[in-house]
Amino acid sequence: MVSTAYRFVFVPLGLAAIALGGCAQYVKKTDFDTAIAELRANDQKQQQQIDALTQEMRQKFADYDAKIAASAGRVRVDAISHFAFNEANLRDEDKPLLDDYAKVLRGHFPDALVTVEGFADPAGTDAYNRRLGLRRAKAVRDYLVTSGGLSADKVRAVSYGEAVNRQAVRGAWGDKGEPNRRVTLVADFAGSPAAP
Repeated sequence: MVSTAYRFVFVPLGLAAIALGGCAQYVKKTDFDTAIAELRANDQKQQQQIDALTQEMRQKFADYDAKIAASAGRVRVDAISHFAFNEANLRDEDKPLLDDYAKVLRGHFPDALVTVEGFADPAGTDAYNRRLGLRRAKAVRDYLVTSGGLSADKVRAVSYGEAVNRQAVRGAWGDKGEPNRRVTLVADFAGSPAAP
């Protein structure tokens, strides 16, 4: 009879202890809500930084007729530099825009991570155009670092060559293909804004 009484008392207590022990791994709703609120606030702060960078660049580049687009935490400046057929030399008329771009980043977003995207028109082989696009991207990257004063480890170069889904004028080459022979700048990450 005593063992039955123990069973009725200790078995439920043991099960309750096991159940409570398993619950120790769960996060309290208030802690979860606090963490989510902090993440949302951080996300909102980063979006505000991207928006500020976008607005600043829109003002600077209105004179150059460059297209500015912001999406998914990135700022993209289209039509930064165009190149002659089969060339990767940076034109003098493109340098003032690159100087302004570097000045905005240096002055307001010194930690920004920039990707220089190089493109080619569809004349030539895919492999050749990928190499040519990379030479163009490197020419702009080198200019941004040496003349623009941007940090070399914050500016990277990539090539899309003649990628069909990235051509400005699909299939155009020669005189009509200049919009395809270009470099685009993408600020992938704005970083922390500079202190005023």
